[in-house]
Amino acid sequence: MSGHSKWATIKHKKGALDAKRGRIFTRLIKEITIAAKGGGGDPDGNPRLRTAIAAAKAENMPQDNIKRAIQRGTGELEGVNYEEITFEGYGPGGVAVIVQCLTDNRNRAVSEIRHAFSKNGGNLGETGSVGYMFSKKGVIAIEKDAASEDKLMELVLESGADDLNDEGDSWEILSSPKDYDNVLAAVKAAGITPVNAAVTLVASTYTQLEGAQANAMIRLLDVLEDLDDTQNVYSNFDMDEKTLAEMAG
Repeated sequence: MSGHSKWATIKHKKGALDAKRGRIFTRLIKEITIAAKGGGGDPDGNPRLRTAIAAAKAENMPQDNIKRAIQRGTGELEGVNYEEITFEGYGPGGVAVIVQCLTDNRNRAVSEIRHAFSKNGGNLGETGSVGYMFSKKGVIAIEKDAASEDKLMELVLESGADDLNDEGDSWEILSSPKDYDNVLAAVKAAGITPVNAAVTLVASTYTQLEGAQANAMIRLLDVLEDLDDTQNVYSNFDMDEKTLAEMAG
């Protein structure tokens, strides 16, 4: 099973969501706040918070910002009350799409997500309509020249990871969410710096599009990712080699 589609690989190369740093910080702060609210402010006993803090540090977020986000979550500081909403739907060509939102206005989020789908060749589905096609996995992407296959396979076996995939010019180590922290620590302890590492949703199968349909799907994903309430967008979209070459160029 491939860990990611070609489109996901392109997104990694272009930078997470092609977002401005301010937008990245906003999403990370929301995630830290909701994680602290749900599981407490101690990252040692709150895996979701621990992962969120690690992601924030990877983006060089100041420690004070992280601390305030935690305090808003635990109620030590006054803050916005965010609600988690997950939307499921279909894009051009029947591609499955999942959008995770953190919002302080449910009606606004529903309206904007529905509009994004309908105006970009997709449609919003019912809860559970595509979720069964995805599973939560730890995914650690490593450039090919950063480590050999033998070295990474040894790490996979020793750290409790599930699999090692060849993604063209990078390797991807897959793990269960509960083993993700240990696997990532083992990778870093071996002196290897990942190009991307996250607990994410991985599709069981992918739908390949080409030409106009592929470009329409990319537009839909870009619109969804640009919405203020959006935290994460997942899909089982893949593209043909010609479209991939055009994107890479």
